Amino acid sequence: MTFPVLKGTAYTLVHTPDILVHEGKLQESEMRNNPDSDYLKAIPDHLRSFEDVVGYGPNQAYIGNIHPRDLNKIEKPWYENPLKDATADGKFGSIMSEDVFYGCLKAVDMFDLVVLEAKYQEETAKKINDDPVIGKYWVTLDKLTENPSTVDEIKSLIEEKDAKPLYLDGKLVGCIKRAHEFDAALTSDVMFENLVSKASAAYVLAELFAKNDIKPKDVDYLIECSEEGCGDMFQRAGGNYAKAIGEICGCVNATGSDTRSFCAAPAHSMVEASALVQSGVYSNVVVLAGGSSAKLGMNGKDHVKKDQPLLEDCLGAFAIHVGENDGKSPVIRTDIVGKHKIGSGAAPQAIMQAIVADPLEQVGLSIKDVDVFSAEMQNPEITVPAGAGDIPSANYKMIAALGIMKKVFAKSELNQVVENIGMPGFVPTQGHIPSGVPFLGHAKEMIESGDIHRTMIIGKGSLFLGRLTNLFDGISFIVETNDGHVGDDSVDKDTIRQMIAESMKQFADSLK
Repeated sequence: MTFPVLKGTAYTLVHTPDILVHEGKLQESEMRNNPDSDYLKAIPDHLRSFEDVVGYGPNQAYIGNIHPRDLNKIEKPWYENPLKDATADGKFGSIMSEDVFYGCLKAVDMFDLVVLEAKYQEETAKKINDDPVIGKYWVTLDKLTENPSTVDEIKSLIEEKDAKPLYLDGKLVGCIKRAHEFDAALTSDVMFENLVSKASAAYVLAELFAKNDIKPKDVDYLIECSEEGCGDMFQRAGGNYAKAIGEICGCVNATGSDTRSFCAAPAHSMVEASALVQSGVYSNVVVLAGGSSAKLGMNGKDHVKKDQPLLEDCLGAFAIHVGENDGKSPVIRTDIVGKHKIGSGAAPQAIMQAIVADPLEQVGLSIKDVDVFSAEMQNPEITVPAGAGDIPSANYKMIAALGIMKKVFAKSELNQVVENIGMPGFVPTQGHIPSGVPFLGHAKEMIESGDIHRTMIIGKGSLFLGRLTNLFDGISFIVETNDGHVGDDSVDKDTIRQMIAESMKQFADSLK
């Protein structure tokens, strides 16, 4: 069997403190229901600078400048011990500032919903055109010359037309208008979230091309797997983010679609992409997702109570290229896919059995045969103060315990196994973003260098949040070393056709 391969990855963070303050759903709700709250008053003293964000260890791990395990060498709390000489540009991606991102919102807006103040628009247009990634790959930069506005006009749109404001360092520089007068699926709130997700995804797609020497025209299919839903009142989440994002980056030969399953969607999408490539339907598939403005500052109250910075101040985005076997890139084992079935049950042991042990045992492997697992890689400095605990560590302990129960490991090995198979969480709490796939960039490097042979990527999702079912979700897949074998030992279709044609010719000749 010829497996598809992991050919490239890209990861982007966008530092958005003003969006956190004004559009993060916790803060927005607090402003509406309790505008004089102590939390709102405390926010300005707990915001980070761009330099703080760049120097933060987990962010450097996300964009590939350090390995997640290097975080074990940094004194905690990490936010008080920034890395020296840290840069916003990484091996896998970059960290973008908010002033540039607002220009990106304008550049990806196809319906003139983003309005920017004229001087600011001119300044950010120059930055974006000079950007080595956007300037090379985005095909809609002419949008940055259209419809500049004044602060007074922007204020009028906010006050009279329910537009959402865009602030930069507390100063009004623009707004996002509603897309329809009365359609609840096209309000300024919804369009704000949709454009944020689209712009961040379009940037990380361009970074995928830039960092991995991929040509946009070579992409056949795009799978978008964020947690947002775009549509109108008659089809509230009809889509299609994938094609909308591909349009920005000049993917003229691609089609695509959106996949949704809360936090598990990226893992589902990777399995779908791998199946499409292995079947021969498409040769080059990209799985991607932008960030969620709703989740910015989601645990902010707990962070302020603990007198720590508002660490949920970054949008996350990723893009992953799945392609045909090239004999060297890590293979994605489509014959080892774990799934949490409808009948699997919701107990932690049942979940781990279904998505970790079952797929391995079906091909004669065990937990011991996987070098590193990646599941729910949320940064513990975000989740622990909020009472959710160290989520990656909890997952590794459950996997190790399952291995002990199956007598793969001795009970005395528990702590060592957890250390061997795991790593610290390093990903912002952006829902779908932490779920397994942020490790793929590091995994690719580790596999190709011979540091590890095999990793399992796990996505888990809380389907009950949609209030349609109480079910949980989970899916896993394996990435491992390429053995260099790119052919299929079975007879291909063209050979079969040729054999049939020759047989028919021989039969015809025998009748003459």
